[in-house]
Amino acid sequence: MSNPIVVGADGSAPSEHAVAWAADEAARYKSDLRIVHAIEKWPFDVPLTLAPGEAGSLSRTGGEVLAGAERIAHARRPEVQVGVELASGRTVQVLAEHSRESFELVVGHRGLGGFAGLLLGSVGLGVVRNAVSPVVLVRGEPAAGRGEIAVGIGLGDDSAALEYAFRAAAARNARLRIVHAWPFPEALDEPGAGADLRRIEERARWRVIEAHAPMRKLHPGVDVVEDIVQDNPAAALVTASRDVDLVIAGTHPRTGLPVARSHAVTHALIHHAHCPVAVVSCPTGV
Repeated sequence: MSNPIVVGADGSAPSEHAVAWAADEAARYKSDLRIVHAIEKWPFDVPLTLAPGEAGSLSRTGGEVLAGAERIAHARRPEVQVGVELASGRTVQVLAEHSRESFELVVGHRGLGGFAGLLLGSVGLGVVRNAVSPVVLVRGEPAAGRGEIAVGIGLGDDSAALEYAFRAAAARNARLRIVHAWPFPEALDEPGAGADLRRIEERARWRVIEAHAPMRKLHPGVDVVEDIVQDNPAAALVTASRDVDLVIAGTHPRTGLPVARSHAVTHALIHHAHCPVAVVSCPTGV
């Protein structure tokens, strides 16, 4: 693969977990790994004047962060080619710019700074909103493989998320669980509605099968299971994340109710998932 895996590093424990995960990912795809640390000289857009020697101190600290991250990557995957970069600028902007030439962008679920107490740092949220490539938010330490990943799809065009999911499953030799969730219709909450529910579920299953059929032809070795559930889509994927190595969701940049729902799903996942979360932009929208 010519495009590298890019990971942001800030020296925090979640960042170190993200570096280790990204090193594994680079090994899976036989890709290079690029570790990036950004020096933010003007926090919160306030143009502060640096004291004498402060710029050099920030550079030294950034160099130490990168050196530590590089050691983690080499120790975990010595076969991976690792490069480091010390950049100057807002972290979200720096990482979003790198996403233009990366296969995927990896960050920890939170980092250092005044907002470290948040469940998900502002950097992670900003990167998800602005990156071009898929973004992986690593939650927790890299764990032993469960041999399965999950992707959520709705009624729109989720082909980009499906393509990423099939490639991820093939790289891991893992089973792919395709999750389609639909809330229980209140109109059917009455005696004798079971037959209607079964027909709705069957139609949904065929739509899911048709949606992933092109990718299944490209990846015939991937074991696929369709999981059609009556549940809130966000809750269904958070539940699925308990038993998989990676959960994947598509997000649509256009406006409209289905798009708002896709954003709600990704927002819930990156706050509450029990495994790393990959967010893939599906630019064709609804």
